[in-house]
Amino acid sequence: MPIQRTTGSYVTSTTAGETVRAFVPSPLPPEPPLDLNPLLPLLDRANQALGRLDGVSTLLPDTAFFLYIYVRKEALLSSQIEGTQSSLSDLLLFENEDVPGVPLADVEEVSHYVAAMQHGLNRLREGFPLSLRLIREIHGVLLSGGRGADRQPGDFRRSQNWIGGTRPGNAVYVPPPPQELDALLGQFEKFLHDEQTHLPLLVQLSLIHLQFETIHPFLDGNGRIGRLLITLLLCAKGALREPLLYLSLFFKSNRSRYYELLQKVRTEGVWEEWIEFFLEGTAQTAAQAAETAVQLSQLFAEDRRRIQTLGRAASSALRVHQYMQKKPLVDVSTAAGSLALSAPTVAAALRELVALDIVREITGRQRGRVYAYQQYLQIIGAGTEPIPR
Repeated sequence: MPIQRTTGSYVTSTTAGETVRAFVPSPLPPEPPLDLNPLLPLLDRANQALGRLDGVSTLLPDTAFFLYIYVRKEALLSSQIEGTQSSLSDLLLFENEDVPGVPLADVEEVSHYVAAMQHGLNRLREGFPLSLRLIREIHGVLLSGGRGADRQPGDFRRSQNWIGGTRPGNAVYVPPPPQELDALLGQFEKFLHDEQTHLPLLVQLSLIHLQFETIHPFLDGNGRIGRLLITLLLCAKGALREPLLYLSLFFKSNRSRYYELLQKVRTEGVWEEWIEFFLEGTAQTAAQAAETAVQLSQLFAEDRRRIQTLGRAASSALRVHQYMQKKPLVDVSTAAGSLALSAPTVAAALRELVALDIVREITGRQRGRVYAYQQYLQIIGAGTEPIPR
């Protein structure tokens, strides 16, 4: 029989001329204590998958190339959940100062997410604690331009918000009023740094993510910040050496269940049900990420072997191939500048790679051609197709 919990209380709030019942969550950890015994086998599987992913990252010839594209994949997926229609190629074309195939605002939004993620990771590497201050900083970067620039970037909200529905009165969920935020966020930060808790790390992360989404402290960007917190906490708490685990693909693939459980915890207190979902997502995602790393390592090794059969042309072709492991969409002039090679040399190398069916020209133009490391993009881009509107 499920444990009955009171997960919070309702207070009256007024917004947009309507009076609504806003939810104020109880502090973490949940009371009465969680019953984790039925979840221990799944927790063990998730931890093992996480450990394998951390180990695989050390086998990669260059972790930086994997992180470069993986961070962008996460930015894309997390932004797609919020409604953008960008693809991985759109983002890479935009970063390459080429023209994406979707509205510029969509791809700019994804680009800001990349910058926000990098900011958070850099601050953690500098020794800065994951705190409310850092969360505000990350949010400021996330909403530094585009559609969110007028939504108080870097500041916790000072007005009532709501989720779903066309107005507050028919909203799916109404978060706590702004006057409750100081106390709620203080309790949230205390749990972030609680060294006395005996809860397993992944269970802590599941609670933190859901509590953040329930508080919904910003006017915009809460979902993206909440998903990013999972990865930042894994790094901050030493579970991963590199930020390689991102749950957005799992949440995107199971978004109906994801939103259902967020609300069900608030209304029924079914924390264990949510934790089971979160752990399953962690186990699946970590296993997929490890497999992706292995596939890419094998792809690069096989393609290097084929390039080495080119004879005198192999040297420059290998350099361009190495460059495309970090920049899977390139044009001749950018690659030439980055590699300190002449444009004709890079163009010749790309022709060799096209002949080997390693790269493909994707514009059909005579000038300003763009070349894609196609199989690489297919492996890393699995699951990044935009969500149909």
